[in-house]
Amino acid sequence: MGYFSIFETQDLCPNGFIFEPLEKLTLIMEQKIHQGRNVKRFREMLNIKQEALAYDLGEEWNQKKISMLEQKDVIEDNLLKQISAVLKIPVEAFQNFDEEQAINIISNTFGDNACVGNPNSTFNFNPIEELKRLHEEKIVLFERMLKEKDEMMVRLEKLIGK
Repeated sequence: MGYFSIFETQDLCPNGFIFEPLEKLTLIMEQKIHQGRNVKRFREMLNIKQEALAYDLGEEWNQKKISMLEQKDVIEDNLLKQISAVLKIPVEAFQNFDEEQAINIISNTFGDNACVGNPNSTFNFNPIEELKRLHEEKIVLFERMLKEKDEMMVRLEKLIGK
């Protein structure tokens, strides 16, 4: 069997530690990432309804199918790629995000007296440049909204039968 680890019961060592084969330790430590739950978390963080995601994924999708997808432990790679493109989130985020680990990192990083950032720090930025950047982002967003409106109009015209 080779290597041993301190876990559950099989053989008791003289110093009181309980040993188990390393293979079982690997299985115990290997946490399963629930990809469907991750899709739901990211969708909710982006404030996107299930109906909207279904619409963006195509005609064969509906709210109920999205709900069932979000309950799946593992999602097919090609479907994850589609969802990734719609939500603009890397596929790896759905495959690797573990909320429990994130909470552990946060709770172990920040103690009772923790302060995020330096309270005495100074910020060097040009407010006019920031305004220009925000204005440019606003223009890009507005253009994207217009494009989406035009696409929606085309879809509606097809549905109406013009």
